[in-house]
Amino acid sequence: MTGSPSATRPEGEGTPGDRSVAVSTEEQRRAKLERLRESGVDPYPHSFEDRDHVEEIEAAHDPAELGEGEHEQFTYRVMGRITGKRGHGKTAFLDVRDITGTIQVYARRDVLGEEAFARVEELDIGDLVGVVGPLHVTKRGQLAIGVRECFLLAKALKDPPDLFHGISDPDTRYRQRELDLMANADSREIFKKRSRLTLAIRNHMAERGWVELETPVLQRLTGGAAARPFVTHHNALDRDLFLRTATELYLKRAIVGGFEDVYEFGKFFRNEGMSPQHNPEFTMLEMFVGGADYEGVMRFIEVLVASVVEQVMGTTVVERDGVEIDFAAPWPRVRLRDELLREIGLDIYEASRDELAEAAGDAVGPDDDWAGVVDTLQGKFVEPKLIQPTYIIDLPIDIWPLVKVHEESDRVCEAFDGIVAGMEIVGGGTDLNDPIEQRVRFIKQRERQEKGAEPDPHPNDEEFVRALEYGMPPASGCGLGIDRLLMIMTGAKTLRDVIIYPAMRELPGE
Repeated sequence: MTGSPSATRPEGEGTPGDRSVAVSTEEQRRAKLERLRESGVDPYPHSFEDRDHVEEIEAAHDPAELGEGEHEQFTYRVMGRITGKRGHGKTAFLDVRDITGTIQVYARRDVLGEEAFARVEELDIGDLVGVVGPLHVTKRGQLAIGVRECFLLAKALKDPPDLFHGISDPDTRYRQRELDLMANADSREIFKKRSRLTLAIRNHMAERGWVELETPVLQRLTGGAAARPFVTHHNALDRDLFLRTATELYLKRAIVGGFEDVYEFGKFFRNEGMSPQHNPEFTMLEMFVGGADYEGVMRFIEVLVASVVEQVMGTTVVERDGVEIDFAAPWPRVRLRDELLREIGLDIYEASRDELAEAAGDAVGPDDDWAGVVDTLQGKFVEPKLIQPTYIIDLPIDIWPLVKVHEESDRVCEAFDGIVAGMEIVGGGTDLNDPIEQRVRFIKQRERQEKGAEPDPHPNDEEFVRALEYGMPPASGCGLGIDRLLMIMTGAKTLRDVIIYPAMRELPGE
């Protein structure tokens, strides 16, 4: 599509985000909407196809080589939101931003005609438009579009947030993420990185022959994680179901069926507290490596994470709180026994529950057993000091009922937590495949739950034990928290910055 020839440059260029034209009130915007409809113009048309992105336009042209003026051989269709508007008599200037960038467009009365130019002048900051016209190089050496056609694609009835300086109020950013994305380039970039991260992980797995499975989100029993589930009710079946806390048991049953290296990306739900590191709905990669013990899955994860971080960030090194964190493999392994012996002077293989509880102080509750106290000590004395990616290995067996016992002590198992910046981002271990021992461990887990050492008791998963009775090959698995990983990669202070619509408490009157 080509427009009318013109070599005249714009009369004024302004600054991106300039609101030199008065902002319309909501009442004025609605009045403009009605005038458009009365004149036969649809303010919400169905399409604007075959559009060009600002980033692509900028990549295709060097203003210095083109030279100042209009270049009719290059005509583009751009769709975006008006972020700035300036008027200079017979010429109107708009800053139009799409997902990739912002470009100036200018409309001239003598080119568009009185009626079309008047409609351009009626546009407000925040309106979505589609513009068609030739490329132009301004006197400042910037690329612009000379308008030959301008279509209103969506009339904004509310005044947008400050599209130049952004939104600083966190409550508004989280509750009305659409305004945050509209106003804050940093927020848009975080969610672009999130998309690239999940794609990079899937590509990494696919290139190595892994199979992605989809297991039930609504589960008959809750299992695979020591967490309180959300409960819902299936009307047709007249039974309660649980939103999944993990996919582990289903993925292992698939391994019994003949799969080897399997994974699942998905949403998980835990009906527990909220904090900067906890959201009741979160995204996790759960995976199982056929034939490997926990060392095998640790090797796989450290390579996977280093690779995808480098693909998304351009380097394995990211900065958080002024400290450089390097995800490059291999990651150090530290034994929990050794770390606590150094920190509190007690050997967890030998010390009693009460001796360890005294070292933990007020962080321990009366219902916490030996395993719960050791887990508390890990969180209090070990994890906060691990800034660089590190595996804590050989963890309390009672907290990991699906993992094989460690040969050194029956108090611990071949489990690990991967810690970065003081936060756990991954946990896993060597999978227990002995059905007889698994049934015993389930019974013991239920006893711990009934004593208050774990969340609400739930029935043993006999379907899973029955599957193990058919024989499951050696395997190891883990769950990688995508939200926390992205939080560290981007320097975000809270999961709410990396979850596009996080859970929020209701405001008064809602």
